[in-house]
Amino acid sequence: MNFGHEKKRVLILVKTYPVPSKNYTETVCTVGVTEEGKWIRLFPISYRYLKDDQQYPKYSWIEVYVTKAVGDNRIESFNPKMDSIKVIRPPLKGKNQWNEAKSLLLPLAANSLCELSQKRDGNISLGIFKPLAVTDFYWEKEASDWTEEEKQRLIQDSLFDIEKKPLEKTPYSFHYRFRCNEPTCTGHDITIIDWEIHQAFRSWRRKYGEKGTLNKIKDKWLNTMLSPSRDTYFIVGTHHVFKTFIILGVFWPPEDYQNTLFN
Repeated sequence: MNFGHEKKRVLILVKTYPVPSKNYTETVCTVGVTEEGKWIRLFPISYRYLKDDQQYPKYSWIEVYVTKAVGDNRIESFNPKMDSIKVIRPPLKGKNQWNEAKSLLLPLAANSLCELSQKRDGNISLGIFKPLAVTDFYWEKEASDWTEEEKQRLIQDSLFDIEKKPLEKTPYSFHYRFRCNEPTCTGHDITIIDWEIHQAFRSWRRKYGEKGTLNKIKDKWLNTMLSPSRDTYFIVGTHHVFKTFIILGVFWPPEDYQNTLFN
């Protein structure tokens, strides 16, 4: 029974890397677009503790029961009922996948991050835009392990009663420097927290070593995703506390597909 909950159908676009949580062991933030074409943020979700058939890949459609978020006044934020999550369609492939996502995303596109920043007072906290020029991608060294408090959260007794591999901490943060399509833009330097970039670090490090992995990540997130053959956008969201924008993910369909949307 889902009394008091509203059913949503959501195209999944990005999810953040898990972080330790006081109440939920670990959580991720998931962002997508509803079938009505509206942004939605689903939080908290203990993604690794979902059943296998509930774990949603990027560009899949899910059905989930939600309530308006408690303690979060951002208009796009909803608390999901975790046991109601159901993958109702896996990702499409190739051209169809990109075109479907574009048909929902591009009507929501802002001109710039500068424009989105001006809308934060109205609690607009999610957006997509095309950067005018990306000047750098870099990383910064972070703590190599969780704090003692975070470790306690990760080993606390949970409601799930499911054994999972320990949550590995990525010892780096990753950042883009770019300029917006605004005459007054002085440039931006912000973090990207997409699960994919952290997963790339974890899986590639075993094969290429730490230095080689960092260089491969830079090559993909700077040169491949932002190559002239790609029609690249940044998906961003605000930090719950500080309200500053963070890059949640990169949307990088092939340039060839941009004119085939409505053919």
